[in-house]
Amino acid sequence: MIAIIDYGLGNLRSVEKAFGYLGYEAMITADPHQIARASHVVLPGVGAFRDCIGALRATGMEQSVRETVASGKPLLGICVGMQMLFEGSEENGTYEGLGIMKGVVRRLPGGPGLKIPHMGWNSIEEKASILFEEGASHDVYFVHSYACQTLSDETIAVCTYGVPFVAAVQKDNIVATQFHPEKSGYAGLRMLRRFAQWKGGCAAC
Repeated sequence: MIAIIDYGLGNLRSVEKAFGYLGYEAMITADPHQIARASHVVLPGVGAFRDCIGALRATGMEQSVRETVASGKPLLGICVGMQMLFEGSEENGTYEGLGIMKGVVRRLPGGPGLKIPHMGWNSIEEKASILFEEGASHDVYFVHSYACQTLSDETIAVCTYGVPFVAAVQKDNIVATQFHPEKSGYAGLRMLRRFAQWKGGCAAC
């Protein structure tokens, strides 16, 4: 069973429906025991970083995220769910993240012809990983104004929108995307299937 963490904010139903379409059982839940029993866990997020990280902590779901990371089972962060895994964010102030991934989330600078928020389809440069096949290239769907712009060894996909930013990361049993795979058509569904088939534990598993 795939547990989709419900902390009061996030694109819950669309993620649940995407996994259901693929034939996987997915449950939206705020029950720590159900999350602990799940084979895979999804951390979604929509809106402002401050609101999401605050709700995650207020509901006690931060502990479930950390226990999932420690357990070795696969964890997928989506959009602000990915951003919260970083060290912090500068959206409307300075806020501390979970510190699981390297980097800080900052506002995209925009530029001539580049509207903020960055909304719509964009291509990403990928490398072989749990989500992406060797030699694959995809257009995926983004909705965001902030992103981590510091690339690291954990970066598995990059998008350029005025500046390069981290589109996806992978570390041990964690993968996360700034884009929305559940809204990215056939390519996004393939990524979700690859995640659902992943055993976790380490990047090479």
